[in-house]
Amino acid sequence: MTRRDSLLAALVATVWGLNFVVIEVGMGDVPPLLFVAARFVVVIFPAVLLVPRPAIGWRTVAAVGTFMSLGQFALLYVAMDAGLPPGLAALVLQAQAVLTVLVAAAALRERPTGRQTVGVVLATLGLVVVALGRDGDVPLVALLTCLLAALSWAVGNVVSRASGAAAAAAGGAGRAAGLSLTVWSAVVVPVPLVLLSLVVDGPAGVAAGVQAFGWAALASTLYTAGLASLVGYALFNGLLARYPGAKVVPWVLLAPVVAMASAAVLLGDVPTAGELLGGVVMVAGVAVAVTPGRGARVGRRGVGLQDRAGEARRPAEI
Repeated sequence: MTRRDSLLAALVATVWGLNFVVIEVGMGDVPPLLFVAARFVVVIFPAVLLVPRPAIGWRTVAAVGTFMSLGQFALLYVAMDAGLPPGLAALVLQAQAVLTVLVAAAALRERPTGRQTVGVVLATLGLVVVALGRDGDVPLVALLTCLLAALSWAVGNVVSRASGAAAAAAGGAGRAAGLSLTVWSAVVVPVPLVLLSLVVDGPAGVAAGVQAFGWAALASTLYTAGLASLVGYALFNGLLARYPGAKVVPWVLLAPVVAMASAAVLLGDVPTAGELLGGVVMVAGVAVAVTPGRGARVGRRGVGLQDRAGEARRPAEI
């Protein structure tokens, strides 16, 4: 990668890492499900009027939106509202990479490579160390809820990947453009989450949340939707179009590092020794799982051709 593109990749990872601190600061007294709905309203409008619809069926778009956006972010925001610090949330969410390997093995019958198996084991060990070494103020249920968010993201990855493979086999365009899929799949998010918030928080809670939606919440929403989702994904997708995935995707591993460092500096959320140790082990496992070995061939579009399970996967959205 050129120096300019390396800086762009680092910039995107930094934006995505700061995203978790911005969520923490902006959410305040706004119910988490309502806050997610507001974020995706901004993702949708006016982008849905400017970005062409992805060249895949509506059922697939809805499925991707349900798992990648609705499930992932609803669970993430609920976990953070329940007491999961932003740095730890960013770290645990990266489990999506190894969970994608496992879900693909179960759903698509893709046998993991030896390297991926080692990565899954390392990342799992790191998660266990994080769980055991977490601060006493971090509820286990919040940690597990974030892990479910990572699982939802992983399912969305596999749905997107399967739809792309089916379209390619049928002579279509293959995987839909990332920005297009991000925008159009977001259409399924706001209404269900507002309704769910009405059930969980009650009409009075939703009304109070709307009243509490001040400047901090607005700035957070504009950052997470405009900068992290739309601008960040557009830049990252452009890098993936120019370079092999194995050279671009590992930059995402900077995001939890940025999140933990910024949370410590800006919010005073200093991770424990156990969280740091587990985080290092987990990130190492993810790096092993997503980076193809020396024996893997790289195709014209940067996809590892070692076998189907060895394909370099792009993150959908953060």
